[in-house]
Amino acid sequence: MFERFTKDARAVVTGAVEHAERDEAPAVGPEHLLLALLDREGGRASFALASLGGGAWLDSVRRALGEARRRGGLSQAETDALAGLGIDVTEIVARVEEAHGVGALAGDRRGRGGWSGHRPFSKDAKDVLTRSLRMAVARRDRYIGDEHLLLALTSRPGVPAEALADHGVTHESVTRVLYGGPESKAG
Repeated sequence: MFERFTKDARAVVTGAVEHAERDEAPAVGPEHLLLALLDREGGRASFALASLGGGAWLDSVRRALGEARRRGGLSQAETDALAGLGIDVTEIVARVEEAHGVGALAGDRRGRGGWSGHRPFSKDAKDVLTRSLRMAVARRDRYIGDEHLLLALTSRPGVPAEALADHGVTHESVTRVLYGGPESKAG
């Protein structure tokens, strides 16, 4: 599938692996793909993000991803749902970090031997890559670009889509910026 990726899309995937390595995460996740997209300039995805006011809120999205990572990857919607059941995720995180150190739920391995070798892609990250292919095919695009990765990230529930949606970046708004007109169903 990677032979169908543009240079920009390949750079995003490579950047995601680098983010996972910096985080010492056991696998590349969708949040790493989003962080790599936010790092890029000059691609169609960065154009779409800039058109949607990206310069003003990129740091906020990065912070939201970090907070979700600290919660063990739970989105704010999942945290709120658990609160509705009487489960205080903030309290759980505080207790776990008190016993095991800050970042314990994030899988932070710094100072604990680290991780070496190949970083696999998580099931969710693979789903993003598959959806990006479907987005490109649905639009009859010959190659998968970084814009298809952004569309795929915004089309599935999870922390990246939630962090972007908090700033008005949804599948529909990205589609409108990239292609004009109403959102077409893809993926």
